[in-house]
Amino acid sequence: MGENTEVVVVGGGYAGVMAANRLTQRDDVAVTLINPRPTFVERIRLHQLVGGSDDAVVDYRKILADGVRLVVDTVTRIDAAGRSVPLATGGTVGYDYLIYAVGSGSADPQVPGAAEFAHPIAVLEEAQRLRPILESAPATAAVTVVGAGPAGIETAAELAEQGRRVTLVCGGELGPYLHPRGRRSVAGRLAGLGVTVLDGPGTKVTAVTRDAVRLGDGRAVPSEVTIWTVGFGVPDLAARSGLSTDALGRLRTDETLTSVDDARVIAAGDSAAPSDLPFRMGCQSAVQLGPQAAETVLSRMAGERPAPVSVGFAGQCISLGRRAGIFQFSRRNDTAIRFYLGGRPGAKLKEFVCRSTVWQLGYEARKPGVRTWWAKDAKRRRLLQAERAEAPIIAERAA
Repeated sequence: MGENTEVVVVGGGYAGVMAANRLTQRDDVAVTLINPRPTFVERIRLHQLVGGSDDAVVDYRKILADGVRLVVDTVTRIDAAGRSVPLATGGTVGYDYLIYAVGSGSADPQVPGAAEFAHPIAVLEEAQRLRPILESAPATAAVTVVGAGPAGIETAAELAEQGRRVTLVCGGELGPYLHPRGRRSVAGRLAGLGVTVLDGPGTKVTAVTRDAVRLGDGRAVPSEVTIWTVGFGVPDLAARSGLSTDALGRLRTDETLTSVDDARVIAAGDSAAPSDLPFRMGCQSAVQLGPQAAETVLSRMAGERPAPVSVGFAGQCISLGRRAGIFQFSRRNDTAIRFYLGGRPGAKLKEFVCRSTVWQLGYEARKPGVRTWWAKDAKRRRLLQAERAEAPIIAERAA
């Protein structure tokens, strides 16, 4: 393939852009980023797109290093034996190493009627389709948001702040990640915006119709517009290509993010499952996993042993409309603690996080490799050690 080492990055989200930019610190690496869209999607702003306060896209020229070749196309398969990827529009792109960063999207809803009558918003095109539907709906139309994770909470608050009549169906607990103190703060803000929160036993959705959402306890919630924010799924590209995946479809890797099947394939972001102990999906883990996937490639090129992955969390940031928000602090192992920042300061911090994440992508483009330290989570190492120690015992019992 010539004098340069060819690296293909599949997927231009947070992890893919960080990985592609990090690779440019070496002049002998030719980087190709393949993405189906010509612009970068700020997924953490998709609820704002739905509400009409942001378009949730950024020009790649602002965040991608000059040395990265952007190919706007879709990879149909990974030919690991031939080290190439066929494209949907025809032709193939060869590689010496491939970074698998295809991200995540909406999970396939298993609830009857959900696929037909509910609107997912996990990817750009879904949010763009929903926006005109909301604009054409009467201001008094009943809007039901299903799912009480960050996406559901943010969407419900965004629309309620605009005067929409919103019901948030939790299917269990409101904000499962949150500490009870943070959860009470979120519940108070939603109540102040007029959001009807249905949580607890019996609120799991059993069916969706054209004009209602039916719950496990027999209630039928009137709904002229139903928004579905339950769970995430990942593309099936790895599975279709014959690579090992976990139950959700994420590429199975070791602790260096290297595929368990092929040392030339490295994963990053939501579509990676290192040691079958994947990190929480989201940009917080993606912007850490992307550069580390690149470092694995660079280490292999240098004939060195790649370092094990290390990701640390600070918490979860949720907007509650344009004038309030919450930052739920956590331990580095992603366990929420009692401290949080709410109200107007929480909204300002959320906006700072959104802006600084894009800035971080651009900074890596301008100065690749400057940041070389990663947060440490000692509990992950202990969990892995415990699992490895237990495995021989389980195998012996099964024999």
